[in-house]
Amino acid sequence: MLWDMDGTLVDSEKVWDRSLSETAQWLGGELSAAARTETIGGNMARSLEILFRDVGVAPTPQRTVEARRWLIARTAELFAEGLPWRPGAEEALQTVRDAGWPMALVTNTGRRLTEMALESIGREHFAVTVCGDEVPRGKPEPDPYLRGAELLGVAAAECLAVEDSPTGARAAERAGAVVLVVPCEVAVPAAPSRVQRESLVGLRPVDVIHAYTRVRGGRPS
Repeated sequence: MLWDMDGTLVDSEKVWDRSLSETAQWLGGELSAAARTETIGGNMARSLEILFRDVGVAPTPQRTVEARRWLIARTAELFAEGLPWRPGAEEALQTVRDAGWPMALVTNTGRRLTEMALESIGREHFAVTVCGDEVPRGKPEPDPYLRGAELLGVAAAECLAVEDSPTGARAAERAGAVVLVVPCEVAVPAAPSRVQRESLVGLRPVDVIHAYTRVRGGRPS
């Protein structure tokens, strides 16, 4: 199984609300609600692109580097305060682990912040982890999920990915995975490769199998 992190396992989108808004203020503007929604599920480069456009500041190379550094540092401070679980997520991870399915964490968040988040989530759950700064292209491109499946030694088409955002869902399905959608901040449209679930509360191995077989048949890896 392949798990997204922000908004899926931990309620970190509210942290990104603060750090992105404060970065916009640092740039001399205010982040609009529409722009914040557009950043959900995206990688750092895309989020900064949206941020600069929204506040009307020219994204020069130097200014982009400075804003990236400021955003990561502020987000790290907030991550260090602890990340709350999404409902049912901690139990769902343990349930899947007990079922014997190897798991990969596949996130658009960079390695530095992911390592901090893993202190809250528990790195022992995952056989491998893939971060947004370790692949050529982040979500919504398929690269993170293709890499996660590769590291698990299986084809992405044999995997179930768990996602909360349209951006992440597109990345997983472009990689060929079945997607279990558990929305957080924004609605995720229905699609043939997606199975919708209100939350991770009460997730059982049979629910994982049912989600996968509804789309493809067989059992997920």
